[in-house]
Amino acid sequence: MNMIQHQELTDAELVTLAQQGDNRAFDELVKRYENKVYRLTFKILRHEDDAGEALQDAFMSAYKGLKNFKSDSTFSTWLYRVATNAALMKYRKRRDGHISLEQSQSYDEDADRLEIPDWSALPDEDLLTGELDEILAEGLSRLPDELREVFVMRDIEELSNSDVAERLQLTVPAVKSRLHRARLQLRDRLNRYFQDRMRPRDRGAS
Repeated sequence: MNMIQHQELTDAELVTLAQQGDNRAFDELVKRYENKVYRLTFKILRHEDDAGEALQDAFMSAYKGLKNFKSDSTFSTWLYRVATNAALMKYRKRRDGHISLEQSQSYDEDADRLEIPDWSALPDEDLLTGELDEILAEGLSRLPDELREVFVMRDIEELSNSDVAERLQLTVPAVKSRLHRARLQLRDRLNRYFQDRMRPRDRGAS
């Protein structure tokens, strides 16, 4: 089977071939998703070299774990979860204080923004610990698959609601509903994080 034929196959067909030992099938999956996975790892790590290393780690883990992949979820959803875990592991080794809030935002005028509590009262050293990135990444990894894939496509890949709906064979209202639920869960996690960070200062001030 030549490369052109591989390019014409679906993800599911490529996964089946790769599970049977066809390395060219896995290479095609890498080509399809390496840019998207890199954007995901960079959104979490905010560092080009670390994001690149997490990208390599993610595909290495995916290659090793592909034999256990089952079609309960799509390959892309599974891969994004693997990539998120790879980025988290890289983050925990680095912990150098890069933080990012924009990954939780949407540019749709009618979309619910992922609002966070007022963190201006926190000292600079608390904001620069890098913990916020970890909280966001962990929250993302804990989302149910159907919410995570919509959130990744909309707020990380920055696809439109209609494009996401077409890819997932959903209605636009269904996409908006899942995105809203994903943002609510992440917002709740952020709320608890900031409340925990600010509570000791409140007690100390009293």
